[in-house]
Amino acid sequence: MSPIDLNSDMMYRLLVQSVVDYAIYLLSPEGVVTNWNAGAQRAKGYRAAEIVGQHFSVFYSAQERDAGVPQRGLQQARDTGRFEATGWRLRKDGSSFWAHVIIDAVRDDEGQLIGFAKITRDCTEQQRLQNEQREQERRFRLLVQGVKDYAIYMLDPQGHVQNWNAGAQRAKGYSAGEIVGQHFSLFYTPEDRSTGLPQRGLETAHREGRFEAEGIRLRKDGSAFWAHVIIDAVRDDEGQLIGFAKITRDITERRQHEQELLKAKELAESYSEEMSNLSRFLDSVIGNIPASLIVRNPQSGEILLANPQAERLFGCSAQAMVGQHPQACLAAGIARYIEEQTEQGIRAKTGYLREQSLETPLGLRTLRTRVALSNGGANQASYVLMIAEDVTDELAAHAQIHHMAHHDALTGLANRTLFAERLQEALAESAVERSLVGVLCLDLDNFKNINDALGHAFGDRLLRALATRLKGTLRDQDTLARLGGDEFAIVLRNLDCPESAHRTAQRLIDVVAPSFMIDDHSFSVGLSVGVAIAPNDHQSADQLLRYADLALYEAKRNGRNRFEYFQPELDAAARRRRTMEMDLRTALHLGQLQLHYQPIIDQQHGQISGYEALMRWHHPLNGLVMPMDFIPLAEETGLIHEVGARALNLACQEAASWNTEQTVAVNLSPVQFRNPELVRIVALALQDSALEPRRLELEITESVLLDNSDGNIETLKRLKALGVNIALDDFGTGYSSLSYLRSFAFDRIKIDKSFINDMVDSPEAMSIVRAITGMSSSLQIKTTAEGVETEEQLEQLKAQGCSHFQGFLFGHPQPANERKRQ
Repeated sequence: MSPIDLNSDMMYRLLVQSVVDYAIYLLSPEGVVTNWNAGAQRAKGYRAAEIVGQHFSVFYSAQERDAGVPQRGLQQARDTGRFEATGWRLRKDGSSFWAHVIIDAVRDDEGQLIGFAKITRDCTEQQRLQNEQREQERRFRLLVQGVKDYAIYMLDPQGHVQNWNAGAQRAKGYSAGEIVGQHFSLFYTPEDRSTGLPQRGLETAHREGRFEAEGIRLRKDGSAFWAHVIIDAVRDDEGQLIGFAKITRDITERRQHEQELLKAKELAESYSEEMSNLSRFLDSVIGNIPASLIVRNPQSGEILLANPQAERLFGCSAQAMVGQHPQACLAAGIARYIEEQTEQGIRAKTGYLREQSLETPLGLRTLRTRVALSNGGANQASYVLMIAEDVTDELAAHAQIHHMAHHDALTGLANRTLFAERLQEALAESAVERSLVGVLCLDLDNFKNINDALGHAFGDRLLRALATRLKGTLRDQDTLARLGGDEFAIVLRNLDCPESAHRTAQRLIDVVAPSFMIDDHSFSVGLSVGVAIAPNDHQSADQLLRYADLALYEAKRNGRNRFEYFQPELDAAARRRRTMEMDLRTALHLGQLQLHYQPIIDQQHGQISGYEALMRWHHPLNGLVMPMDFIPLAEETGLIHEVGARALNLACQEAASWNTEQTVAVNLSPVQFRNPELVRIVALALQDSALEPRRLELEITESVLLDNSDGNIETLKRLKALGVNIALDDFGTGYSSLSYLRSFAFDRIKIDKSFINDMVDSPEAMSIVRAITGMSSSLQIKTTAEGVETEEQLEQLKAQGCSHFQGFLFGHPQPANERKRQ
């Protein structure tokens, strides 16, 4: 069959069917609209009855009409045969869009002007994409590699924009400085805002996890575009909503392409007498379609027409393709692809749609192919139209977004969502295979100290290095996930016995043991591991993870850098801790925490020089609860900040009421030093109670100096500047370093009662006491011996020069109202 006859009625029908996003209409020689298709109605908003007979300048702004822009376009088309330009055009509703306009002069066979053919295309987004493509690719990197038309940004739970990427700026026209902090509803039309559409989108995403819709959105310049919008709810590890991720894509062209082609066909059929005029600009319509278009003869297989997009995608000019079979002019793989699509379309008859990857001169691309037939009678197709849309970027963006939703951004490991899915899969498989599943919870020992000392950026590099080591220890079928911070979890599938989990846990501890070298820092860390086994311990995914976490807690409690299996008694202990935590919260609210005071004796005067304030919990059911039974829990849960503040305020208030010069000593937990407001809390306690600062003594343990020592020593100096005294408690029992005594001027050193108990029978204990008192005397630091219970101990301590004493020999801790009896 010969190359396509562009004057064929059937060919016009096919080509017009293919136009999907153009406004096409005819003008009289004076510029009056003489016909109007549905595509023009969609693009400009006017129905045919409203616009036919009107002058086409109605689509221009008042300023352009006053400047004569419409008439100059017609005059140029008269003079040269064509006028082509870009500029703002108006719709019926007053909104504007950036248009690419072609006006072709239409003449009869004698060359007399009989009118104009006008085609208009909305190319706002295309222009924006071209201008910002390079910046978009640089900014998105892994997120949207190669994706050119997505706006991605975050909203807070109320819908305010929190960040703004280059793609969003390109799509909507706002810079980050203009839009961050604004409510996202400003992208909606006034009508949509008045009906509450933006808020309903957030509510749906909050309730169901995702809101997805298509609709009209606005740019900064007021122009509108048709958008595909996805709003995903973003939650933290506890499931609490922390915001929304919003993805917007301009789909104006995609929605209009095929429909415009069909409308162009209807236009050609309705105005068959104008076909000779339309043929002069149909080529330009086809050339502007952003998809590859091939028309074939279904009988001979010859290519009858190919547009410029097809030339670029398939690597062959239209001139070389027309009149040839695909196998004669195209690469074998491309020819085979066209043959397969055509055959499938002919068999389907009613239309055919398929996605397929194809190696092209542009690289490996994914094509979404549509095949339509033009019926020629006798149940035979006259033409086969194949439209191939390159959706590689679109699919890559969806794949990347899916990956981000299931993986940790820092380490690339599975996140909590993917971990839960893999654990459910493993449990289902275990039920069929009758195998075991291991769940391991891992925690890096003392990671917070590393973060505090070297910074979060350093900590992040350590976590990435740790993830690499851990992953290299596991099988391909196992899943390693980062749940948050330095918390990791592992699913071990298809275990034959619990000992397999035992061996894996030990390998993990061993692989972490060698020193890490990061930024010229070499250091070693430990790993604590908790293990739970299904179905032995439980068959529920949530319970297994909880049990493994309880076992991890036990491993850390038993010294760290080890692993522990879940045992039923751990669950019972956890329940007791939870009950005690709730009771402790109630105790704080109801004032069940009170202070008892133990006297401190001054050797020189033999009188009470002050008291140590010791917290007691008067539990309504369990009676008196001692600090050793609830302070560790308070430190673990963070309640120590409230407990410590109550102790400080109560001690200052009660001491201020004594009307003596006696001091009051209050213990500070190492955890309290993590609170940057500690100095302010102490200052307020002094101010509210009117207690003289010199009468307040704050006791710390050596662990405060080991944990972020530089920062904590600075805090101690700020506390000392308030005028209070600082005592070093339990001296000699931990990691005592004389350098701390040089770094900070302590007012008192308290000798631990373990040395006092042993010094009568132990020369070593006596030597330690003698060394501490001698050193303190040289440094002019007061010493207090704790736990003095006998006269013999008292006399020996006096002989060693100890300046103050405390213990049952002088009095037990008593409530404030019984203090005077001592």
